[in-house]
Amino acid sequence: MTSSRICLARLCIMLAAEVVAAPAHAQALDKVSFGTNWVAEAEHGGFYQALADGTYRKYGLDVTIVPGGPNVNNRILLPVGKIDFFMSANTLQSFDAVEQNIPTVAVAAMFQKDPQVLIAHPDQGVDKFEDLKRLTLFVSKEGIASYYQWLKADYGFSEANVKPYTFNPQPFLADKKSAMQGYVTSEPYAIETQGGFKPKVFLLADHGFDTYSTLIETRRDLVERKPDLVQRFVDASIVGWYNYIYGDNRPGNDLIKKGNPEMTDALLAYSVATMKQYGIVDSGDTSTLGIGAMTDARMKSFFDKMVRAGVVKAGIDLHRAYALQFVDKRVGLDLRPKN
Repeated sequence: MTSSRICLARLCIMLAAEVVAAPAHAQALDKVSFGTNWVAEAEHGGFYQALADGTYRKYGLDVTIVPGGPNVNNRILLPVGKIDFFMSANTLQSFDAVEQNIPTVAVAAMFQKDPQVLIAHPDQGVDKFEDLKRLTLFVSKEGIASYYQWLKADYGFSEANVKPYTFNPQPFLADKKSAMQGYVTSEPYAIETQGGFKPKVFLLADHGFDTYSTLIETRRDLVERKPDLVQRFVDASIVGWYNYIYGDNRPGNDLIKKGNPEMTDALLAYSVATMKQYGIVDSGDTSTLGIGAMTDARMKSFFDKMVRAGVVKAGIDLHRAYALQFVDKRVGLDLRPKN
């Protein structure tokens, strides 16, 4: 065989190897399922962004987002292995998992501030947080069992003037001497559009309710067996949140609207702007540690408040609720605006 034919044969073998390797590489993506706690919305934007713009695939992940909803409880699917990761509402769920001996652990906190707010009418003499105590307060059962116990313990709120909140703003709109719970990213917008006025908004996080929110939870066995998989999902989600908050978030929003047609461009834009305004995603420790940051000190601060309020038992092992090994690594800080 001549040297030219040998070279040609080698070239054909190399090309054939590349053809075979290409689908093998595509199949190397790790399949991951991630359950959210509600239907698609801007508050989930970073995850949808990472899926839509290919960030998860760049990290070797084939991610399926499993939406939550009023009749869906994705949280119970995590410990039994039906999903790999879950988006929990706040740190209380992590404490509860320890108390109930559920084998899950929080590995990242995408929201540094819980979006929970109390909303009041303007021009009613409600100028500071403590003024809310004299109003009729529309609070859900979940709210009574969690943050309202903290309001009672640290601010002297009473349950005597509480009425059930049914996620309908009409009772609040009809009573100017009332306040209602909500998320800073959505309910104030609904009140402005339905009520025609800009309400007073009090973010509980800015008054001491320092829980993390929108945490990524996974199973302890996955942390132990596949730490690299957990790390890649956390890192890609962090990058997704940077791109959603600061970059071109149209891919994420398009995917959100596809999953939830009730989402409008106006509400999505409002929610993103509000998250930036209040530092929901990027504030405090994230300026040096990156989005997703968690610290022992912050966890203990909130834990102590919840014990004092009688929401959490003092005897549980706080450190079993979370793992810091996957965060605080400055991932994505280069995507943060310089000014």
